[in-house]
Amino acid sequence: MKVVAAGRRPVRRWASGRARIAAGCAAAAVVLLAGCQLPGSGSSAGSPQAPAGSSITVAAVRGVGNAPLYVAQQQGLFRQAGLAVHIHLYPSVKAELRALRNGVAGVAVGDYANFFYAQEQDREAPMVVLADGYDAGPNIMEVLVRPDSRIASPQDLQGKTIGTAQPQLIPHDPGGKPYSLDTVAASSVLENDGVQPASVNWKPVPAGNLIGALRWGSVDAILVTEPEIFQAESQLGARSVLDACSGATVNLPLAGYFATASYAKQHREALVAFHAALMRAQASANQPAPLDNALTRSAGMSRETASLITVGVYPTSLKVASLQRVANLMAFYGALPRPLDVSGMIFR
Repeated sequence: MKVVAAGRRPVRRWASGRARIAAGCAAAAVVLLAGCQLPGSGSSAGSPQAPAGSSITVAAVRGVGNAPLYVAQQQGLFRQAGLAVHIHLYPSVKAELRALRNGVAGVAVGDYANFFYAQEQDREAPMVVLADGYDAGPNIMEVLVRPDSRIASPQDLQGKTIGTAQPQLIPHDPGGKPYSLDTVAASSVLENDGVQPASVNWKPVPAGNLIGALRWGSVDAILVTEPEIFQAESQLGARSVLDACSGATVNLPLAGYFATASYAKQHREALVAFHAALMRAQASANQPAPLDNALTRSAGMSRETASLITVGVYPTSLKVASLQRVANLMAFYGALPRPLDVSGMIFR
């Protein structure tokens, strides 16, 4: 058993036994499809193969959601599919999108809110969704308060200031309109708990300063994901008063893989092979050992932190209805100017 800091509860690797069972079933399905081989082992015979000499550059921002990319690299899954895949890290989603649309990258992985917003802002440069990359589980996106705070429930958040990561693409509205997938999800849960989202003041804070803002009282609470949840609990003894991925937002898709429609049309065979290799990696990433190794690279965290944080689910299939939930929530709370039909964006 790992020793954790005083005042901090041990964090579970998977948020629920049901999620882990589902992950195991997904991995088992991939093993069967792969001819009873573990993901990443043995031959890739029967799997889609990319044309000779195929190379794909993937744009990514550090995070838990894109860990399977590194699993695929570490296990040689892209190589087995005949692909040379290069992962380039970018400081922001805006930089990712620029690389994607300028042709510097063929694929980009990122949160749906920003990519759906970008799609709506520039319909002349349509994008396709290649794969669903990361879905929510319990306790992976939370509103945290200090241990001595009088805030004990979602209802106590009315009139309070909640620090959140600065907006990437969606403009911050001082009137309280959500501007990220985190704030959209939290708004839905707040409303379900009888709290009007407009009664909460979302305060953009640089991501690296959120825990400090809570520590010194410049905000009443913070809305964060992993590994910031782990860090806030470890450093401050912070406690959760709201799970932003519960109720109407349970199992909400958070991040996916995108390409421009023109790139997808020109490189269809290579992307089919990329998708197949990625799905094998997604299944493998739902197991602790390969995930711990990948998180040290994808999220830049220590091996100890990687083994303690709570993670969601790396899905091995894409459900259009689930992605539509994201777009519908965004439109409902004003983070999208108009409804978006996600079915037209799916790479088939």
